Amino acid sequence: MGLKVYVDGELVDKKDAKISVFDHGLLYGDGVFEGIRIYHGKAFRLTAHVERLWRSAKAIMLEIPMSKQEMADAVESTMRANSMDNGYIRLVVTRGVGTLGLSPTKCSNPSVIIITDNISLYPQEMYDNGLELITAATVKNHPEGINPRIKSLNYLNSILAKIEALNAGVIEAIMLNSAGQVAECTGDNIFTVTDGVLRTPPLTAGILEGITRGVVLELAEEAGIPAREEEMTRYDLFNADECFLTGTAAEIVPVVTIDRRTIGDGKPGPVTLDLLKRFRELVKKEAGS
Repeated sequence: MGLKVYVDGELVDKKDAKISVFDHGLLYGDGVFEGIRIYHGKAFRLTAHVERLWRSAKAIMLEIPMSKQEMADAVESTMRANSMDNGYIRLVVTRGVGTLGLSPTKCSNPSVIIITDNISLYPQEMYDNGLELITAATVKNHPEGINPRIKSLNYLNSILAKIEALNAGVIEAIMLNSAGQVAECTGDNIFTVTDGVLRTPPLTAGILEGITRGVVLELAEEAGIPAREEEMTRYDLFNADECFLTGTAAEIVPVVTIDRRTIGDGKPGPVTLDLLKRFRELVKKEAGS
């Protein structure tokens, strides 16, 4: 059976899953999205993702043409249609078909698209041995321009930084904000561990309010690991005992070098590995397996 994609209330074959060339999501990146993991047949933290989608949509004055419960039901039905036990969900809401002008008032009904598929962001060896990172020259968009808590369809800022990473022979890059502070990576949040204290940049640094980031902070509290949201510089990263990234697709992945500086002893650290173990246990628990 071929992959089925949800497009505006219908499940269609992958080859028939299309939008208009006049959709403002395509023309201008005018829309919002979520990435959700499927574990053991259940969408992980679905409610949190749907809530964040609604907040993003409200921020750009995009009215989603269904209720939150209807959206959750549509996600579940798309998963069932594809017999998806473990995988990834991409949930997209575009402004809809409009004109070649910028005005959103010229757009017709917003479109809702739900894609389920397999995803492998990083190879297993990088979970075992850790990532190498660089710092990108591309600076994060100023938060007073487009608030980074809006998960919009326009990811060009991150794509430019990703190109820098790939050109440098690594697959991820750290992005600084306009004040020179550490913000996040192109698609993941970042954490350090120094002297037993877990640290991550605050939302005011201009970052996405990551769902997995929030889960890690919950797990740290349960484990009695002191955690702080505080401003960080590259100096703080270079001199950390441990570093790791978090994201829906990435989960928790260790970092062992940044700009050719070895982090800690150059291998995944004990706090990172403990949190990864706790995360996977939580996933199984919430999936009821």
